[in-house]
Amino acid sequence: MGKTLTPKAPRSANGAVLDAVRYGKLCAETLPKVIESDEEFDRMVEHLERLTFKHDASAEENALAELLQRLIQDYDDEHYPLPDAPPHKMVQFLMEQSGLKQTDLVPVLGSRAQVSDLVNGKRGISKAQVKKLAEYFGVSAELFL
Repeated sequence: MGKTLTPKAPRSANGAVLDAVRYGKLCAETLPKVIESDEEFDRMVEHLERLTFKHDASAEENALAELLQRLIQDYDDEHYPLPDAPPHKMVQFLMEQSGLKQTDLVPVLGSRAQVSDLVNGKRGISKAQVKKLAEYFGVSAELFL
């Protein structure tokens, strides 16, 4: 006879075991789905913000937050794509939006000269710098490529 498959407990991205009942209740409250309108986008962002700023979030809440983040990112990428910009222009924009100066990026990139050359477009951006900047600004590395 064939093997009987026994369901395994679902796991979050970091490997934590999820309580299926608790996760199911969270999903029933939030109703995550592919976002098709700005209204749905706003609703999902509201739920994500609540989960993101919650202290001591459970594994189930973190898993739902990750799902919402992906749904939001997909909608945003499809409906509001960022214009193609050279890496140094993107760094300038992110610095401006964050109220940063070049000296604030020295710990991220290594030296004042490297930061100055990158920000002013005199030097290309390395893969290591792309990764560091993406982590620092909390954005996708693709913004710098």
